[in-house]
Amino acid sequence: MFAAHLAHALDAAPMVASALSYFQAIVLGVLQGITELFPVSSLGHTVLFPTLFGWNRLVRAQSESESFWLAFVVMLHVGSALGLLAYFWRDWVKIIRAFFATLPKRRAETPTERLAWLIIVASVPAGIIGLALEHTLRTLTAKPEAAAILLTVNGGLLLAAELFRRRAAVRELAAREGAKPDGARELDTLEYREALVVGVAQSSALLAGISRDGVTMGAGLARGLDHSDSARFAFLLATPIILAAGVVKLPDLLGHLGNGIRGQAAVACLTAAVTAVFTVAFLVRYFKTRTLLPFAAYCLLFGPAMIIYTVT
Repeated sequence: MFAAHLAHALDAAPMVASALSYFQAIVLGVLQGITELFPVSSLGHTVLFPTLFGWNRLVRAQSESESFWLAFVVMLHVGSALGLLAYFWRDWVKIIRAFFATLPKRRAETPTERLAWLIIVASVPAGIIGLALEHTLRTLTAKPEAAAILLTVNGGLLLAAELFRRRAAVRELAAREGAKPDGARELDTLEYREALVVGVAQSSALLAGISRDGVTMGAGLARGLDHSDSARFAFLLATPIILAAGVVKLPDLLGHLGNGIRGQAAVACLTAAVTAVFTVAFLVRYFKTRTLLPFAAYCLLFGPAMIIYTVT
């Protein structure tokens, strides 16, 4: 309660001429670095927390079709992508080398070469859908009530993914495609058409409240992957898409929509990047032995609570 009053007071302080203070930028950066990688929807939380903290100017900006908010949110995502890139840089060096190795021979022979093409194939639908619908979908759902409802839906999707992965058909698929000792499927055995489906699923993250990593992991689990490989594929797949979105939105931030908030956006981006490094290090260890169920429970509790809070 004290934190909410303090945040509201800082938001309303006359010394803050900008629509976004540096304090808010840091808070949202930390929030982004955690919730982008935890399967609980960073976009949903960046919509809901300003409402929870009483940051009314940000709440108003969220639902405007032309405001600094979308460009700022993209910079938050770029920060988390930079954190992912910093953590997985060795993997990315191998993946990029593997991709170029496939060009002269026109086929993927090693697991890393196949992974490179799985990432490319899965990125295509997300990129197309993002270019066509990102502004519309984020504007429509960047409202506290909608975000709270979709966060609840996200919890249901995570729960469904855990229940579905236990079905006999999924276990049979894993066994047929080459199982690990624990009965899970190897990541490089995914078919390209399956990667395409994962890419389409990832596009649902354009809706505030639906987690990019959550739906990607759920799709991976449904195809017989274990939690560790599903998480790794989700983290790798998110990186190029988010960075590309940052390049597309950079003109907005450099244009008139970025007036007064460019410094705050840079601070938020850096904060999100640093936070993301620690978050992904934790989650890589976590998903070696744990499941999505705690995150599903969180969304199914916090989502309805925020529905009640925003409509009353």
